[in-house]
Amino acid sequence: MTGTLSEETKLRDQIAAVGKSIFDRRLTFGSTGNISARLSDGRLLMTPTNASLGALDPARLSLFDTDGAHVAGDKPTKEAFLHQCMYCARGEAGAVVHIHSTHSVAVSILADVNPEDVLPPLTAYYVMRVGKLPLVPYFAPGDAALARAVEDRAGASHAVLLANHGPVVAGKTLTEAQYATEELEETARLHLMLHGRDIRPLTPEQAAALKGR
Repeated sequence: MTGTLSEETKLRDQIAAVGKSIFDRRLTFGSTGNISARLSDGRLLMTPTNASLGALDPARLSLFDTDGAHVAGDKPTKEAFLHQCMYCARGEAGAVVHIHSTHSVAVSILADVNPEDVLPPLTAYYVMRVGKLPLVPYFAPGDAALARAVEDRAGASHAVLLANHGPVVAGKTLTEAQYATEELEETARLHLMLHGRDIRPLTPEQAAALKGR
């Protein structure tokens, strides 16, 4: 019992710390964005609705049981289904980060991206931490069809980009999900900086070698 409580307490504190880090660096704004993490017994901790990631109270995080029902804490984010469908599609996932970061959202609005893999392999760390980034078509917030669309794409990639909305990224740990989300945002920024210019991305062979690592 003590070990379980200690795990939950540490994870609550980690979610609050990651949220503050993301918010303080202006990777999300106001009450946008949400974070979740899975406990070893399968329960989920998630940031609540209408909460700023910069001012999370660890004790008030939403808690879901192993069946996905909200059982404690503040009212969950209305985007809880995005997290739950990522966990369903990726059994190894231990955490999910969803933010409305400016450059990633900007890329999701461009008309000339490849919906199967939105960003080119500009850097080694992008390939290793993100890899393939499919675009999920636009759905209105709260539309149940969005969950199905995300789950369809998440089976082949731990990161997806929601059109006109933002990224949803899963990781084996919260740190891994955070770093991948930040790498995605930085690569989106680079992509926009280089847009319209000739570029020299990594070759398919170079990218494949990195993915193998």
